[in-house]
Amino acid sequence: VQLQASGGGLVQAGGSLRLSCAASGRTFRSYVMGWSRQAPGKEREFVARINWCGAYYADSVKDRFTISRDNAKNTVYLQMNSLKPEDTAVYYCQNSGGSRGQGTLVTVSS
Repeated sequence: VQLQASGGGLVQAGGSLRLSCAASGRTFRSYVMGWSRQAPGKEREFVARINWCGAYYADSVKDRFTISRDNAKNTVYLQMNSLKPEDTAVYYCQNSGGSRGQGTLVTVSS
């Protein structure tokens, strides 16, 4: 399975971005999908994941970020609102099978 993340960019604090992650293969719907991020000089951290039971978020992004998936398009999304400078990081999508995309950079200016 290959994962291709996109949608990162530069945004001012308080702004919004939507990340997308397209997956190859025909087993997309069987995987739990998630997003993580790695800020400069920090370890990678969990952001959100979505499975058949629902969505789960890190406390730092709860009520600001929304993860969703479109199984017909083999795509998972991360809608990010009310962005803060501390959200600046490379964002990665991954699945429960161990595949991870190449990352997309999000930079939030103050």
